[in-house]
Amino acid sequence: MSKTLLAFLAILASGSILAACSSPSTVTTRDGRTDYSADAPNTDTDDGFVTYEKGGREVKINKSEVRRIEEVD
Repeated sequence: MSKTLLAFLAILASGSILAACSSPSTVTTRDGRTDYSADAPNTDTDDGFVTYEKGGREVKINKSEVRRIEEVD
């Protein structure tokens, strides 16, 4: 029984660590649209786009069209 309890606690701790790593964010564009993403958006300096996931698909917006990116508490 103690092995089962230890396994359960290990799974619970792993899930808690992964949940703490995500930082939901909002991306507000210059035209006033606000999108919510589960994780912090990636800003690629090479191609000038902000990339994030929304609804299971990748969204790519030109960096010049983004007004602000804020982390949601």
